[in-house]
Amino acid sequence: MQLHELQPIYKNKPKKRIGRGGKKGNYCGRGLKGQKSRAGHRIRPAEREFVLRLPKLRGKK
Repeated sequence: MQLHELQPIYKNKPKKRIGRGGKKGNYCGRGLKGQKSRAGHRIRPAEREFVLRLPKLRGKK
């Protein structure tokens, strides 16, 4: 047996792409409309909103 004659025992399964139609359906486990079903969804934590509302201190006072 030569190196170029080796064959893998198991074939690699292709990775499933979520939310793109195909075999698993349109929504692919994401549900229907809403922020969580969109691409690139990220819910910001409440602490961040609070920090953004505070005034920025500038200079010496």
